[in-house]
Amino acid sequence: MRYLFLLFIFLSANIYSQDDILAKDYFKNGDFEKALLEYKKLYSKSPSNINYITQILITHQQLEQYNEAEAFLLELMKRIKYPAFIVELGYNYQLKGDVDKASLNYQKAIATIDANANNAFSVARSFQNHSLLNEAITSYEKAMVLNPNFNFNLQLAQIYGEQGDVEKMFQSYLDFAVTNPISINNIKRTISNNGFVDENPDNENNVLLRKLLIKKAQQDPNIIYNNMLSWLFVQQKDFKKAFIQEKAIFNRKPESLNRIEDLAVFAANENQNEVARNIYSFIISTAQDMETLLNAHYHILRLETKEHSEANYDAINEAYLNLFKKYGLFSQTLKLQIAYAHFLAFHLNKTDEATSFLEKTLELPLNKLQKAEVKLELGDILVLKEQFNKALIYYTQIQRNLKNSTISQEARFKVAKTSYYKGDFKWAESQLKILKASTSQLIANDALDLKLLISDNKYEDSLQTALKTYAKADLLAFQNRNDEAISLLDKILKEHKTEPIMAQALFKQAQLYKNRQEFDKAVTNYEALIANYKDGILIDDAYYNLAEIYAQHLHQPEKAKALYELIIFNHADSIYFVEARKKYRSLRGDAIR
Repeated sequence: MRYLFLLFIFLSANIYSQDDILAKDYFKNGDFEKALLEYKKLYSKSPSNINYITQILITHQQLEQYNEAEAFLLELMKRIKYPAFIVELGYNYQLKGDVDKASLNYQKAIATIDANANNAFSVARSFQNHSLLNEAITSYEKAMVLNPNFNFNLQLAQIYGEQGDVEKMFQSYLDFAVTNPISINNIKRTISNNGFVDENPDNENNVLLRKLLIKKAQQDPNIIYNNMLSWLFVQQKDFKKAFIQEKAIFNRKPESLNRIEDLAVFAANENQNEVARNIYSFIISTAQDMETLLNAHYHILRLETKEHSEANYDAINEAYLNLFKKYGLFSQTLKLQIAYAHFLAFHLNKTDEATSFLEKTLELPLNKLQKAEVKLELGDILVLKEQFNKALIYYTQIQRNLKNSTISQEARFKVAKTSYYKGDFKWAESQLKILKASTSQLIANDALDLKLLISDNKYEDSLQTALKTYAKADLLAFQNRNDEAISLLDKILKEHKTEPIMAQALFKQAQLYKNRQEFDKAVTNYEALIANYKDGILIDDAYYNLAEIYAQHLHQPEKAKALYELIIFNHADSIYFVEARKKYRSLRGDAIR
């Protein structure tokens, strides 16, 4: 008997669910009369279900049955004392064109908040649902006066944003954040995603928020305001000012040093190396733990190497050696050791010394992942020396010892890349097919790009002359032999004009020109690629990279804007789409998006 009862309950619930779906489908398809019948059936079975009540009201109104909706509401209000129904009644009068009765009911609804401040939740929400934003604001504000424990500043901020009252929106968000510090990241995300601030420090909204934050910080030294100011300066890429705010936070919360580390990374990524170096120097002077200290040293030396010419390499080499003398050669300095070996090989051309150094590092008591990191660098140095088979041994060991890990996938990609450098395109392709499903999106994208390069060009010439030449140029670029790489790419551009690899050669050469600060030559290549290969897979890459040169180096924002626009309207599936849209709107001067 018990099982029969349970079966009955199950079948009843299933039928009930199907009726609900049917009603929704009728409503969605605009068949409001049938939807109304279905919702009335559901309502008869569940007369307190607010969703069915709401749908009956909306359906009546869609059919312009305002009198029926009014009668339904009045009958309902006799049975259920729910203040939001007063708003619904007023809105129904508004749809009928009876403005006076609508206004009267809106005032009645707001008056219920005087009797019970809790009514603000339903009343204000009902006003918002009908875009009656001023009434919603009045409801929320009245409730907060009556009950100071209520905090509707988040809702108010959203409403002010809809109204375009940006100052009040910022004010409400900040008032909410002060009492709910955990919400600060969500507030930042909302402000940013809706485009209320951008990279332009002169944007009216940026100026407004900055002034408001400074004023509030002067009146009340709450750390929230330093946090928001730092975030705003980061949006504007003014990392120097952001650093000032982060130091103020650190002075009051010494455990926040990780925020300053993040800021240094942001600055370095934007090539603001001097600011990044100052931040890392500050970290070195204040860090209490070894890991943070060594990480800062690591980044400073990487910046020094990136910025300075060969004339400074001896000083950089000495700095590495001094660090090893001070802190020793053990697992905690592993990152520095790998960086030093890379510096020896790729900048001082001391490949044998670099290899010997890392082989000694492998003798340290390291875990599997640490050994893999060393072997990955050893493999790269052996590729640099064109000792491909030895490099493949190290990469393969990583794959075998750390299966399915990110570093294993990276090693597999390096196996493919090394095979490609050797001219073994078949084996390279077999590895790249596997990597298309990599859990690392970056590796998957790189694998796909290389696979397309090989597959698009391997059949054009049975000897694969052009592809082998391109692979050699690619290897030269990896070896920092950029002049030779450019010359070899020139050879491809002259001797293989009818082959598809032309587009790749133009693109690769443009990248090398950009790295050498030869922007005019890079522009020429990108423009040639755009003119002749509009339907190729590199077209969005060309648009974006050319736009970046115009925006950042040649100071021609209108040309950059036109190129970003081409990505937005013609290449919505491009990996550059989001950044292109953001930069286009910034150049256009959008204040609110």
